[in-house]
Amino acid sequence: DFETVILIGPSHSDWFNGSAVYTQGYWQIPFGKIEVDSELAQKLINENEKIFIRNQAHVQEHCLEVMLPFLQKTLKDFKIVPIIISQSSDENVRALAQALEKYIDEKTLIIISSDLSHYPSYEIANQVDEKTIQAILTGELEQFDKAVTESMAQGLPGLDTCACGGEPIKVGLVLAQSLGLNQIKLLKYANSGDILGDYSRVVGYPAIAFSQLEQNMDYQDLLEQDKEILLKIARQSIEEYLESKKVPEFKDISPRLKQAQGAFVTLRRNHQLRGCIGRIVEEKQPLYLVVSQMAIAAATEDGRFLPVELEEMKDIEVEVSVLSPLKKIKDPFKEIEMGKHGVVVSSRGGSAFGGQKGVRSGVFLPQVATENNWDLETFMGQLCYQKAGLPMDAWKTGELDIYTFTADVFEE
Repeated sequence: DFETVILIGPSHSDWFNGSAVYTQGYWQIPFGKIEVDSELAQKLINENEKIFIRNQAHVQEHCLEVMLPFLQKTLKDFKIVPIIISQSSDENVRALAQALEKYIDEKTLIIISSDLSHYPSYEIANQVDEKTIQAILTGELEQFDKAVTESMAQGLPGLDTCACGGEPIKVGLVLAQSLGLNQIKLLKYANSGDILGDYSRVVGYPAIAFSQLEQNMDYQDLLEQDKEILLKIARQSIEEYLESKKVPEFKDISPRLKQAQGAFVTLRRNHQLRGCIGRIVEEKQPLYLVVSQMAIAAATEDGRFLPVELEEMKDIEVEVSVLSPLKKIKDPFKEIEMGKHGVVVSSRGGSAFGGQKGVRSGVFLPQVATENNWDLETFMGQLCYQKAGLPMDAWKTGELDIYTFTADVFEE
């Protein structure tokens, strides 16, 4: 049951640099009025100077309002946030995607409004649109750019554009990747020739759905090639970031690595710890992006060490720990196995993920017990004291939430 619908489309009549948000009031359609979610609209505007109020961009624009009768028939009670994008810019695309990511939840639906090819023959439209659609179905921004560039370079008769909403589509692809929307499905394709019978000059229309596959508690085991790719992603992310302060983008990622999953990245130099940071669980981002981000964080943000320098990387070994979902336990004496289970402790009243005032939490990976030859008493005591800032016996009091997880650990 969606409560807010964010509509993103291209400008056909007004030209500006950024994303124009309609922020207040109602949109009137034949079936009645639809309220603008002014609170969310204002939050988006506050996120980035490239996102702003420009109501005139919406006055003559049809690409968003055409969706409203269908939405009103289906959803009944909802609010909208209309957004129009004008000039092409990677900066504008990422600014909007990053702002949206912060405010999307299970009650939010995003609709990207775009036609495909304008105005080739029926046969050319089918050919070009098939290529564009297949690129979108990969979920990769680079594949979409590549398909459009190649099609336009052919100089095909009548082909003015491969997608009038190219920039909104890019926002959708970037956003889907960051949210871990790993199921992309073509629902329907047709062009105007199929409806009107004029095959000489047509426009293509796709319907594509982005969603997240339901994650079971047991993930499919990583293949050896998946592990090799994650290690390469970790190293490449660190080295490119240290050299240029830029985070690399990765292509041709397998569906398994696009599943949302937690991970830690550990760095060692001459077998001595040099950095270790991770996320216990990541509900939005795919595994390969979590590994990329945690690798950079382990090299630059671990407060126990000075930041890693680029010339050090030749001597550094990279280890990745891919984590299972958390399991809440009642009896740590019976339910924790040293060397097998990692453990999270969190003071009561908060979650294992922290983030609330007064909440203290900490985590140890499974290998910590093995590397230090600790028994359960020592492992749990040090976890409470070192990581959570709690008394060493806090885990015995019944006052903590305790979670276990397993890890698939591999290194270079």
